[in-house]
Amino acid sequence: MRLYSAQYCCPSLLLLSSPSPYPFPITRSTVLSMASAAQQDSAVKSVAVIGAGVSGLSAAYKLKLHGLNVTVFEADARSGGKLRSISHDGLIWDEGANTMTESEAAVGFLLDNLGLRDKQQFPLSQQKRYIAKNGEPIQLPSNPAALIKSNLLSAGSKLQIFLEPFLWKNNSTSKRPDAEESVGAFFQRHFGKEVVDYLIDPFVAGTSGGDPESLSMRHVFPELWDLEKRFGSIISGAIQSKLSARKETTGRMKDSLVKKKKHSSGSFSFLGGMQTLTDALSNELGKDELKLQSKVLELSSSCSENSPLDNWSISYELDDKNHSCQKSFDALILTAPLSGVKQMKITRQGLPFLLDFIPEISYLPMSVIITTFKRESVKRPLEGFGVLIPSKEQENGLKTLGTLFSSMMFPDRAPADVHLYTTFVGGSRNPELAKASRDELSQIVTCDLRQLLGAEGEPASLNHFHWSKAFPLYGRKYGSVIEAIDKMEKDLPGLFYAGKPFPHLVFLRCLGI
Repeated sequence: MRLYSAQYCCPSLLLLSSPSPYPFPITRSTVLSMASAAQQDSAVKSVAVIGAGVSGLSAAYKLKLHGLNVTVFEADARSGGKLRSISHDGLIWDEGANTMTESEAAVGFLLDNLGLRDKQQFPLSQQKRYIAKNGEPIQLPSNPAALIKSNLLSAGSKLQIFLEPFLWKNNSTSKRPDAEESVGAFFQRHFGKEVVDYLIDPFVAGTSGGDPESLSMRHVFPELWDLEKRFGSIISGAIQSKLSARKETTGRMKDSLVKKKKHSSGSFSFLGGMQTLTDALSNELGKDELKLQSKVLELSSSCSENSPLDNWSISYELDDKNHSCQKSFDALILTAPLSGVKQMKITRQGLPFLLDFIPEISYLPMSVIITTFKRESVKRPLEGFGVLIPSKEQENGLKTLGTLFSSMMFPDRAPADVHLYTTFVGGSRNPELAKASRDELSQIVTCDLRQLLGAEGEPASLNHFHWSKAFPLYGRKYGSVIEAIDKMEKDLPGLFYAGKPFPHLVFLRCLGI
């Protein structure tokens, strides 16, 4: 799952299903574009960033590169947000995101400028990913030929996939799609229920912690939504769009892409884990620029036509002091979750500014369980990325969302005689299980690994981390969330919210199309 990300994703299972182009729910391109906008405004000289997760740190870093004065406020004692890498007893594991991709230019910019190329780690067996069916892991087909041979789907479902370009070509129904259609309903129309159960369901659980029926297709998969409106068939549309893009690419651009290909293909991590990225960003900011244990108490806007500078004043409290401090800025970037933003005390020209128009948003919990087994105790080890569990497989006794084969991906994460696994429990499927005791979670995870991999006995070691707010649950009325964010930014000039939240998931990449 992408279990996490920079804002509120527990990111990693998502990456099992497909190398999504967005390593985090708060996309870096959004944050960096806002940073660019602030930098291009000659009146803006100072910017405050609320939140020292990867999004906030990335924005602050780019602002600093462009000569702006930047200050990052973080209530916790550490920076990095939900990127947490642990090194203990010869083991290295991540409790948040385990991998990311370089499908955005902004990511390559950071890697190059931070000198992190030499620290990149690409997983072994990048293409081997598994889906559980009938209680057993089955390799996810990576191309049409592999799909034909695979027993993941029935012959009927395979036929429906291959006929989709013909059945949906210029289909009039697709021209008038339901604006609030669920992800599950959309894919079932095109590919059938089995595809939803064994491909879409585990993918959605891994990327958002939710289920296909609770998410809006228009907002979660906007590219595919648009392809259906334009072409009818989403497979034909994807192929035609890809061909058109190639024709528009000049020879010079092709040469550039070839040079970058070795960096931009597939998922990767870093030596020492994903926190290496946020540590590098934090090191680029001085003590005065990165204020840890600094809780923001109030945001005050004095924006007016006669006062172009110092429009924002921030009151904050240092953890080791009993008094508040105050500092003025020309602009703000917020990276906190909407639930936290809604509770902020904000004044505009001396009057309270209420954010009661922001919809109530609930969050899904997630537990991350890291286990090790002696190699001889795992009778059916699998090479590759990991295995995702469809919700339908609960009928076969599987209760987890999925497991990353951490030491198979990155051999330095554990001694040679040990297998290290990272397993995820919770989300909308089993929110109460995410809150279970360590002993109960150990039993659940061990049972699933025994069934899937033949793991015998108890784990040699077990570590557990609980994310109470792993994933925001926006539901199918996501449009109202976007409208609220737009209203907030419009009514509070100089404030940018870095969290228009859905990563645009790309399912067709799973099928190698």
